[in-house]
Amino acid sequence: MSADDRIIINIRVQPGASKNAVAGRVGDYFKLRVTAAPERGKANQAVVALLADVLGIPKSNIEVIRGQTARQKAIAVSGLTEAEIMARLAGED
Repeated sequence: MSADDRIIINIRVQPGASKNAVAGRVGDYFKLRVTAAPERGKANQAVVALLADVLGIPKSNIEVIRGQTARQKAIAVSGLTEAEIMARLAGED
């Protein structure tokens, strides 16, 4: 897939949470909770794994493109439409 086939979603991450979960939508971003600590990329890896599981796609279809060391991140997702992504993150699939 080309870069044009990717959908960009904005997320805010809460590392060190008690469980991995999508905590809902707040404004124009989704809040994700991950158990991993924000060190050496562990939280980013947990975010990619959580999104892959929730969206039902391979981890290779998900890339952190902005905010590698910040709580707010931009994530590129390929293989799904924007409507599919939003529905699955909202738990509507």
